[in-house]
Amino acid sequence: MRLIRRIPKRGFKNISRKEFLAVNISSLNVFEAGAIVTPEVFQSMGLANGVFDGIKILGVGTLSKKMTVKAHAFSAGAKAKIEAVGGTCEVI
Repeated sequence: MRLIRRIPKRGFKNISRKEFLAVNISSLNVFEAGAIVTPEVFQSMGLANGVFDGIKILGVGTLSKKMTVKAHAFSAGAKAKIEAVGGTCEVI
């Protein structure tokens, strides 16, 4: 029997899948109050390194400053925490 038929076949990798970089709410506390946080700012601060299609903000941690966050995706908890302190979420 040929080798390709003897090796077990497992899984599937979608070639059109979007890979998001996960950034926690707690890491946004390094920015000053009233700042506009964009993906370019994430990269310049060293919070977003590597190859990715977008940035997703996750709701892990707490946020203590009001700011405008622009990202490709937000979790429901992150959006609620940002808006609770008076900030705004903008989807790019």
